[in-house]
Amino acid sequence: MSDNEQRTNAYPTPPFPEQPQTPPGLASEMDPVPDHGETSYKGHGRLTGKKALITGGDSGIGRAVAIAYACEGADVAINYLPEEEEDAAEVISLIKAEGRNAVALPGDVRDETFCQNLVEQAVGKLCGLDILVNNAGRQQYRETLEELTTEDFDSTFKTNVYAPFWITKAALRHMKAPASIINTSSVQAVKPSAVLLDYAQTKACLAVFTKALAKQLGPKGIRVNAVAPGPYWTVLQPSGGQPQEKVKHFGESTPLGRPGQPVEIAPLYVTLASDECSYTSGQVWCSDCGDGVI
Repeated sequence: MSDNEQRTNAYPTPPFPEQPQTPPGLASEMDPVPDHGETSYKGHGRLTGKKALITGGDSGIGRAVAIAYACEGADVAINYLPEEEEDAAEVISLIKAEGRNAVALPGDVRDETFCQNLVEQAVGKLCGLDILVNNAGRQQYRETLEELTTEDFDSTFKTNVYAPFWITKAALRHMKAPASIINTSSVQAVKPSAVLLDYAQTKACLAVFTKALAKQLGPKGIRVNAVAPGPYWTVLQPSGGQPQEKVKHFGESTPLGRPGQPVEIAPLYVTLASDECSYTSGQVWCSDCGDGVI
């Protein structure tokens, strides 16, 4: 059996213990702790010399992408909320351990001015920008439309839709061919859960944003793609993203009978950012273990 087969078969399967956290939560407090590639991801120099900005880079998929990019030779700036500092500090240490430039940029992407400053700081400290990963996301379940407040709705859209718009617009002043923009959409864009009404809408917005922007930026040699994850074991889920009963059985209905680990999706972000993928743009790449919804 290969190393990959051993790792795939060894990943945890439900049921998981109930583990409510106050949002945004910490990956270090999850049970089991997700595999973001801290020791399991092996790089091949596919992003050597590139400069990347990743939002939501402290935990979950963003953390896995930050680790993978560093292992592949990129310098990496991560954005995260100040209350996620504990997780973020670990990521910064891991990036530095790969001999790469690591930049920590805490702050709330729901603020337009911060988003603009975020890009300027990243460009300044990285000495350029080749890859932008719009990954930061807000997911808070509500059982009914009546329970979904305007404040909830606004906060989800500001995080998941407005922030990528603001950040990308600011980043384009600094990006040139063969730069790459990658947005984190979701299978929720086409297969929405009843309790994730606002979240699903935002992920559909990101899929369309990706396809339209790819047409605008193609003539400039800048590629735009999205990744649409299915059930991945991230802190987004137990910190209000799902009811605890669903957290206990998260990923159970997939063909592998388990949720994906963040490290398992990071290679898609590496591929889309790499120069080898130079003819791929305007695509939404799904990773949901076989449901085939996108």
